[in-house]
Amino acid sequence: MEVPQIVTNISTYVLNPIIALLFGLALVVFLWGVAEYFWQQDSDAARTQASRHMIWGILGMFIMFASFAIIQIIAGTIGVSVPPSV
Repeated sequence: MEVPQIVTNISTYVLNPIIALLFGLALVVFLWGVAEYFWQQDSDAARTQASRHMIWGILGMFIMFASFAIIQIIAGTIGVSVPPSV
């Protein structure tokens, strides 16, 4: 097996599913924070906690997007065609 094929397989079958799973988890954390924010409008402590969940969710989604972009840049630099994440 050639090195470009190994890199493509690792990216397709290992890294992309992990990135997609973690992106989904970050999205759930963000949406949970939004729901908490509206459900707990009376409590300042609960709203603060909800704001933290939203911030961490956005940060997580940004990190997952950035990691996918970095993988694409590295693959393009070494001349490997990596299919985009599903």
